[in-house]
Amino acid sequence: MHNSRKEDYLIIKGAKQNNLKNIDIIIPHNKLTVITGISGSGKSSLAFDTIYAEGQWRFIECMSSYARVFIEKLPRPDVDLIDNLRPTIALEQRNPIKGSRATVGTHTEIYDYLRIIFSKVAKPVCPKCNEEIKSWNSSKLTQELLEKYAGKRAFIVFETDESKEKLIQLGFSRALIFENNNPIVKELTKSDEKLKMVIVDRLRVNDASRLSDSLEIAFRMGQVKIYIVEDANLLNFFSEPICPYCGMKISEPSPLLFSFNHPHGACPQCKGFGYLLKYDESIIVPDKELSLAEGAIEIWEKPTLKWWKQQLLKGAKLSGINVNIPYRMLSQEQKNLIFTGNQYFYGVNDFLEELEKKRYKVHVRVFLSRIRKPVVCPYCKGKRLKDTALMFKINGLDIGDINFMSISQLKEWIQSLKLSQEETKISEEPLRQISEKLEFLERVGLSYLTLDRQIKTLSGGEYQRLNISNQLSNRLTATLYVLDEPTVGLHPKDTDRIIAVLKDLTEYGNTVVVVEHDKDVIKNADWLIELGPGGGSLGGEVVYSGELKKFLNLDTITANYLKKSECLAIKNYKNLFKNFITLKNAHGHNLKNITVHFPMNALTVVTGISGSGKSSLVVDTFYKAVANQLGIDTQKALAFEDIEGVKNIKAIKLIDQSPIGRTPKSMPVTYLGLYGKIRDIFASQKEAKLRGFSSGAFSVNSPQGYCPQCKGEGYIRVQMFFFEDLFLPCEDCEGKRFRKEVLEVKYKDKNIHEVLSMSFDEAYEFFYEDNILREKINLIRELGLGYLRLGQPATTLSGGEAQRIKICEEILSSITGKKSTLKGVVYILDEPTVGLHYEDIKKFLNIVKRLLDKSATVIIIEHNLQVISEAQWIIDLGPEGGDKGGHLLYEGDLTEFLKLENSYTAKYLREYLKS
Repeated sequence: MHNSRKEDYLIIKGAKQNNLKNIDIIIPHNKLTVITGISGSGKSSLAFDTIYAEGQWRFIECMSSYARVFIEKLPRPDVDLIDNLRPTIALEQRNPIKGSRATVGTHTEIYDYLRIIFSKVAKPVCPKCNEEIKSWNSSKLTQELLEKYAGKRAFIVFETDESKEKLIQLGFSRALIFENNNPIVKELTKSDEKLKMVIVDRLRVNDASRLSDSLEIAFRMGQVKIYIVEDANLLNFFSEPICPYCGMKISEPSPLLFSFNHPHGACPQCKGFGYLLKYDESIIVPDKELSLAEGAIEIWEKPTLKWWKQQLLKGAKLSGINVNIPYRMLSQEQKNLIFTGNQYFYGVNDFLEELEKKRYKVHVRVFLSRIRKPVVCPYCKGKRLKDTALMFKINGLDIGDINFMSISQLKEWIQSLKLSQEETKISEEPLRQISEKLEFLERVGLSYLTLDRQIKTLSGGEYQRLNISNQLSNRLTATLYVLDEPTVGLHPKDTDRIIAVLKDLTEYGNTVVVVEHDKDVIKNADWLIELGPGGGSLGGEVVYSGELKKFLNLDTITANYLKKSECLAIKNYKNLFKNFITLKNAHGHNLKNITVHFPMNALTVVTGISGSGKSSLVVDTFYKAVANQLGIDTQKALAFEDIEGVKNIKAIKLIDQSPIGRTPKSMPVTYLGLYGKIRDIFASQKEAKLRGFSSGAFSVNSPQGYCPQCKGEGYIRVQMFFFEDLFLPCEDCEGKRFRKEVLEVKYKDKNIHEVLSMSFDEAYEFFYEDNILREKINLIRELGLGYLRLGQPATTLSGGEAQRIKICEEILSSITGKKSTLKGVVYILDEPTVGLHYEDIKKFLNIVKRLLDKSATVIIIEHNLQVISEAQWIIDLGPEGGDKGGHLLYEGDLTEFLKLENSYTAKYLREYLKS
């Protein structure tokens, strides 16, 4: 600690959580500390499971006794001492949002400020007359008349149902009537029958004071009308917002009117979702070359539904529909009839209505969900709001139009906003808040996101950066932030912005602890901690803790990585590839009508800055287009003209970062197909045979073996009021998942719980004599996942870990021997290096090479320069994100790509290779 005060540091002593080896660490406050090390070295155990977890415990201790009764049952971090710990906030990569109502706009509160602005400033426009609906008071109308009719003669009148006697008592004596469209002034007498408009004043429009006083009286008495003599024009002015042409009346808006999450504002048809679920003809009739007799309606090809098909065939003939020609050759009228039915047969819609009555059955709900797709709500056009809310506009745009804007577009719109002096004053604070939030979102590299983008569709990295921007706008101080790889999913171009943002948090007086592998972030750390030297049981030790300068002089994996210069022999693959899959004129989302070639049996890396259209091209267009043709996936691809070369593809597999399971019972060992073999080993033990245990007794899903209290989950869920639900270790099995008698069966002195608690590295040694298990477990270790536990709940895995487990599963199921081939198999990987250290990326690339050696085709969406430098074919999109992206900047091999001047990726790759 040198000469610094003890209070300037977070002090940790005897940390033993997970694989941490009783380590002592100090972390300086108000500084940026980076924790690095290879996968499984203990980074998350220190940052999240020790520092953040202890911070949460101390927060809990301040709660009510009711909350503490349950919460104190949670296991506390295994550490001897943590001193000078500040309030902690963790910003993780995992995106927990599952609902469709949360959007970028609502999550950042930008939409909430827009609702306030629209309720105060927006002008209603009549949907019938397309004219602005105004409400008036005496001061506004005085100003309006002086501006438009200065010097002209006018009658100020009001329309009322009040009796003439009452009006005379109040001092009014004259009325204005029209005969043959000519104005006539009459005295208020009992004999007058036609009087409707009472005169308040007759004047020339130039005296503001007199005009205002007269208008004040008129507004108080009834509906105001102004007759301009020179123009022979009678004008209507309402104190409430009413259309002067058609009489449509609307209420004064409140912020709630513009909320799609409240019945007051939500579209009554789509309930504020912006889309409706409709049955999709392309899913119900996937192959339009088939005739009705051949089974064009695929859902009726199941044996249990044959009756529906037979009655259709009989009724169709009676209805004049040819059942033996391809479905595509039927007229639209005939296709409609097949769905609606008639007196001769029940249509597809009748069948679906019958199913809707049985939605209480799970399998029926699953079936219906597969044949429906979301379509934009035709009533609100996807704007989520009722028509009343969409009548209010600012500069010609309603709030739905603004909600469609990206962060960068909204920033431009606000800068170009034209408001009156009064409107500017009213909206000044909300606009300031919005502008500040937009600035922070741009700084964390999210300018391409639209306000209406659903939070559940964001990647873990995008979700984390969104939360970072929220924290910046909150301007908290004396807080400890724990972040998990904030550069995930970011192009190197945006990394500098993230570093500046992290530094800003420290400038506010906060301590920032970041788990990170990125070279630039590490080089900008005020304090560096490297854990290792290996992963799993070989990790958990402090390799280095201190300032960056001294670290660079050490001989550690990370230090050597920072100092290392990449000396790659760039290969020319220009004329190597013969077979291509060609995607023509892709123009979905922000793609600009691009034609792209993907070579077979090659490693293609698709690059470009965040929001440039990589996922739109590869996942939403290419993958879905191929999968549709192969009959693998029925989800509709984004718009494109044609795709050629699909005949060369036998299978296409998208390996993304979605979870491998949604419950704690899902584990890596089950997903990888290893658990069956392990259960068989335990079932073959003498003790198991004596007790009559089959392999099912060693399954967390079997009543024969799992703990009856927690049903094999290892925890009990406690529902909390006002807090998130708690998951407490099961008191019966102590979190071990199995019955006591099952745990008494042992193999090599280990029971099934102890084996599931092993890392794959430990399991490799434990099952070394078993050739099958040893080879499969070794492959997992080669992918850098040796530190994971066999029985680790799938819910605790990061997106990157889940993705690499899927890659393992593909290799285990596909590569069965030396002569096996993967020719014609296309693998698509979406940012597979998430969470990987430089050393682990080398292991990952070796696995990719194994796939290529088996003639597979691998397409990777990636920002990592280490992976890009190994590409055989590069597709670069850009030049920017959002609307300014979607252009094809380059496709080809690496040699020509490095010469490119208009590509951010090429620029940073040149710098990387020179480093």
